[in-house]
Amino acid sequence: MKAKKSALKEMFFLSLFILTAGCSPIKESAKIAEKKETQNWTGTWVTAQMLVEPNNMPPAPGLTQNTLRQIIKVSLGGKRIKLRFSNLFSDQPTVLKSVSVANVIEAPAVDVNTQKILSFKGSPQVILAPNEEVYSDDLDFQLNSGQLLAITIHYGKVSSKISGHPGSRTTSYILEGNQVNNTSFSGAVKTDHWYTIMGVDINSVQESNVVCLGNSIIDGRGSGTNKQNRWTDILAARLSASKSTAHVGVLNLGIGGNCVVRGGLGPTALSRFDRDVLSQKGTRWLIILEGINDIGGIRKAEDAALTAKEIIDGYKIMIDKAHSKGIKVFGGTILPFEKSFYDAPYKQKARDIVNEWIRAKGNFDAVIDFDKEMASEIGSKTILSDMHDGDFLHPNEKGYQRMGEVVDLDLFR
Repeated sequence: MKAKKSALKEMFFLSLFILTAGCSPIKESAKIAEKKETQNWTGTWVTAQMLVEPNNMPPAPGLTQNTLRQIIKVSLGGKRIKLRFSNLFSDQPTVLKSVSVANVIEAPAVDVNTQKILSFKGSPQVILAPNEEVYSDDLDFQLNSGQLLAITIHYGKVSSKISGHPGSRTTSYILEGNQVNNTSFSGAVKTDHWYTIMGVDINSVQESNVVCLGNSIIDGRGSGTNKQNRWTDILAARLSASKSTAHVGVLNLGIGGNCVVRGGLGPTALSRFDRDVLSQKGTRWLIILEGINDIGGIRKAEDAALTAKEIIDGYKIMIDKAHSKGIKVFGGTILPFEKSFYDAPYKQKARDIVNEWIRAKGNFDAVIDFDKEMASEIGSKTILSDMHDGDFLHPNEKGYQRMGEVVDLDLFR
């Protein structure tokens, strides 16, 4: 009997050991895996994707079997990064044979000491299927806030339909063959467009970002090529310079010619909202400045009120979606456009209806009154004479500086 009790006691303690000690490595591994899965990432740079139009396609020698170096300016710094690539609007696979990142010395030259090759599930090559986007594996890379980063892609076969962002306001460079390790990139063919690249995320502790969604006035038409002086860039620099907001980045998701509801260039704000806004990592705020192209497309006076209502209904859908994800939404009033190619009395009426709704208390979490700040005088429907790009519609570099400076940083504290 004593022997039986002793054996049972031994089995009890053995089981207890297995439960408390023997399985602890498994539990610890599970915890590590869970922690790895839930590590925080925040977007530091993005660009909105669309089907590249024929007149914005890569110039000869093209991308297939050649190397493209693209320059971007990030908003937040970090020590670990991953990149996002797009074949979303393509109907054939696109092959990335090798991709590197490096700090820029003077575009297109890079610092070879900072260059690192990306991997995709452990492989240096990745095949992007039609309508697909992919993330690279994350890697250690010292990224400073506000710095220029070079992304160099050696392509294999490239889809005849290319996904990208035509309005880069930044020069990219093409060389024949595999030139990933070419630091100077001298003699490259130049083109002011981005292709395939979609975003950069940093591994973050407290960083977050604000997404800016809209059309060419967010995309930066009228700003300086390679000057990185869109109003969103001005805002990013101000946030970075202030101790209380240095952890806040800016993601520019403008598309030139874009609309809220229908028409225009690229997918509409409503149709791209889930991907372009809700899929971003670390987003806490959203600025919507969109609607002028919907208004500009009105053909008949009797359609003005209906178009205004459609824009407002679109805003409501986007606000509700953002709020469901805990994102605060700020409405940017539509800028003056009298004397522009869009000008007509019924279109001005539509803008007044929309701006009145934006300003009404309780619709947006806050209002950024770009209309008021950019009007030539109080109540004017004409943009300031020295702040447009010659068309009375798009701001110039001085105008974008003003727009970036009037955004209240307290919104992000």
